[in-house]
Amino acid sequence: MKIKSATFVMSNSDVAKCPKQNIPEYAFIGRSNVGKSSLINMLMQRKNLAKTSGRPGKTQLINHFLINENWFLVDLPGYGYARVSKSAKKVFQKFITQYFQKRRQLVLAFVLIDCRHEPQKIDLEFMQWLGENQIPFSIVFTKADKLKPDAISRNIDHYTEKMLETWEEMPTYFITSSSKNIGRDEMLDYINAINSELSGL
Repeated sequence: MKIKSATFVMSNSDVAKCPKQNIPEYAFIGRSNVGKSSLINMLMQRKNLAKTSGRPGKTQLINHFLINENWFLVDLPGYGYARVSKSAKKVFQKFITQYFQKRRQLVLAFVLIDCRHEPQKIDLEFMQWLGENQIPFSIVFTKADKLKPDAISRNIDHYTEKMLETWEEMPTYFITSSSKNIGRDEMLDYINAINSELSGL
């Protein structure tokens, strides 16, 4: 897929006010320091489409970007560590939940996971929640440039073992690096294939 246009549409915390267009929507979510904004900018080849920050927890709203005039990329607040008050965190965790439960246009969630770490309880629980709510998702392993290929393979094998304790099969996953453009074509081709399938229905 070639990215011809990527336009910011709106930010809000009310799912009812999200765009009304009935077009496919792909949500990006992960722990607050997983490199989500950098990944989005890399996929779209725009330097500052999503706001990156040295301070985790910068995204605190539902952010919609219209891509190629025919699908939405949705940048959601991170879960887990963020330098915000407990009350503020409760507010945006609530609208994340509402977004996933109520947004009809949502086709797939991309759950971002730092490939350098052991399987984290918070990530596993979040994916379990998605499964229980019948929300399709794929895993995006980020920061692949920080490890050697053998180490990445070992870590993903370990992750697969952990996932298969509760899942019948490992979800589709991608290995990415925002700084090296790794995984870009694979992710965009995957989105394009889903969009093509949906348009044929």
